[in-house]
Amino acid sequence: MIKKICLSCLSLFFSIFLLQANPIYLGIDVLEQNGFRSIAGKHVGLLTHPAGLNRRGETSIDVLRRAPNVSLVALFGPEHGIYGDEKANVPVVDKIDPRTGLPVYSLYGKYRKPTAEMLAGLDALVIDLQDVGVRSYTYVSCMRYAMEACFENGVEVVILDRPNPLGGLKVDGPPLDREWRSYVGAFHVPYVHGLTIAELARIAKHTPGWMETPEQIRKNGKLTVIPMRGWRRNMLWTKTGLRWVPTSPYIPDLSAVLGYAMTGLGAQEGGFSHGIGTPYPFRLLRYKGKSPEQIKAALESKRIPGLGYRIVETQSTAGAPLSGVYVSVTNWNRARPTELSFHMMQLAAVWSSSNPFAASKNPGLFNKHVGSTAWWNEIRQRGAQARVDVYVEQWAQQAKSFQQKAKRFWIYN
Repeated sequence: MIKKICLSCLSLFFSIFLLQANPIYLGIDVLEQNGFRSIAGKHVGLLTHPAGLNRRGETSIDVLRRAPNVSLVALFGPEHGIYGDEKANVPVVDKIDPRTGLPVYSLYGKYRKPTAEMLAGLDALVIDLQDVGVRSYTYVSCMRYAMEACFENGVEVVILDRPNPLGGLKVDGPPLDREWRSYVGAFHVPYVHGLTIAELARIAKHTPGWMETPEQIRKNGKLTVIPMRGWRRNMLWTKTGLRWVPTSPYIPDLSAVLGYAMTGLGAQEGGFSHGIGTPYPFRLLRYKGKSPEQIKAALESKRIPGLGYRIVETQSTAGAPLSGVYVSVTNWNRARPTELSFHMMQLAAVWSSSNPFAASKNPGLFNKHVGSTAWWNEIRQRGAQARVDVYVEQWAQQAKSFQQKAKRFWIYN
């Protein structure tokens, strides 16, 4: 026992030592280390949010404000705003930032795409957004729309890259059919895409049909990427040594990031709840009329690789006692994270008095998230007999094919 403890301590020591010896420098850090050479002498805008921090915990706003020979003249905010204090799905208005005195243009209000007036006088728009590695998250959509506007108005785009918290090797789930492209999902990638925001930007810039700007404008648009130093594709966020800053109110930590990939689609319709309003957002499953024991047994019968389940007694954020089934990751390498969501949909059809998907009142929103017309037809028509395994395997093959094609845009090998 003592020997095992000593070996564990030694392993932990070397892990910490390696992180300290090989620290990760984010795009904002590399930009500063290079003396802001890429934007020197330019008037710039900055699209960012609370997770836009350097490795020392300073905001990108403050870093650019003190940068020599750089003039930061405007701020742009995505969903939840530049300070993360705006509610989800609620339009955000333009304002003057009381801390800096700079104008803040909302890209989640009247406009989702910067206007020519917003970009007037800018030489470059710097984008520093932390993504969660899942297609249906509006920050990467915001990036794409901003890129289009900049290219159309002759403004350079500078992407400060950040880690994909799910790592750069896991690719999983249905790809996005073109008919469902929207602000919910703006890229034709598998649900878990395995790319950094800069790699997504590179694909959009260099692949026909990935942007809505005319092809010649896309080709002529100027994109500058500031890569990270020290990040490797096999790193989940826990291996980076960086502090996680909540990217949105329901993503407070890495547990929620993993959960969003696993259960985010499964509660779109059908009756499952996935822990919002509890200490375990996207990890705690409940279903009206079913006990935690029944839910746990049903999920275990699906034999989903890499996942485990345990019953948890907790309380809601309002203080009400409740219990549910906590989804744990037992082997990330084996897990196909999105698989769970589709089994949740099938179970919802089994447990409902009638197929809830056939009676859906908002199939458009469901499909914008899931992205697959074929699956929608499957679950709507077959319900409890939906062939989850067939689709999961098909998507796994499509994900492998996508990843092979995407490798030419990888920045980190």
